Amino acid sequence: MNPSDLLAAAPSLAAGMAAAEHDPDIQLSQTRHRAALVAGWHIAPGSRVLELGCGQGDMTAVLAEAVGPAGRVVAVDVAEPSYGAPVTLGESAARLAAGPLGPRIDFRFGTDVLDPSVDFPDSTFDHVVLAHCSWYFASLGQLRNTLARVRPWARRLLFTEWDLTPVSGAQSAHLLAVLIQGQTEAAGSHGQGNVRTPFSREALLRLLPETGWTADGSEPVDTGELQDGDWEIAACLELVGSESRLAALPEPVRQLVLSQTDVLRALAEPRGNRALTAYSVTAR
Repeated sequence: MNPSDLLAAAPSLAAGMAAAEHDPDIQLSQTRHRAALVAGWHIAPGSRVLELGCGQGDMTAVLAEAVGPAGRVVAVDVAEPSYGAPVTLGESAARLAAGPLGPRIDFRFGTDVLDPSVDFPDSTFDHVVLAHCSWYFASLGQLRNTLARVRPWARRLLFTEWDLTPVSGAQSAHLLAVLIQGQTEAAGSHGQGNVRTPFSREALLRLLPETGWTADGSEPVDTGELQDGDWEIAACLELVGSESRLAALPEPVRQLVLSQTDVLRALAEPRGNRALTAYSVTAR
């Protein structure tokens, strides 16, 4: 598919998502972002794609559009179909499955590729995709094991995540919210948020050779229209408001988190906080 055609398809793809019923503007911006990423990856029609951490299928829909009727997307997530709000993973997948992209997608929820029972023959897939899901891993070790596990299955890795290095002071609130959540998880107080193990682009590039991948490209990705800065700030403030989460922290960490949260409250706007930039890495 021509990259411009994929970008032009973003409005119809967004409209087909179950979450669009709750906020069509947010869904459109999230779909546009993913369409721009996939357009830059130049996925050929007929490709076979393994997507890890598919969630509600925001990237899945764009990948299915890119591979065309002859292609296939196997979309995997460790979460169960009942996970997610205001739309669950299962509800979103059912909407996609019932639409024109449905025959191209195989959703597999409650699936951990590190489970020995999950296996594919070598080179089953042209691409393996991880899109804004790697910070959800419990540790860098778990991510390392996952990248090594899927290496024989796919010829190419397509990876995107938030970049911890801000390019503007307006991104400081998002950065601080991410770091507070990461510190809380690292100190042993675990939750269900999207941020568990934040790591830098440089950390990923160091990790790839250990897992058999060789990076062949890395580009910054604009996120100017995304709302994730607001979402992570809200998630961080909710975390700090949880007495049980704070009580599980060692006292020095708890005081550090509280002080950083004071700074976050001073920096954050009520709405419209600028999200961190993202980055895209491809590897073979």
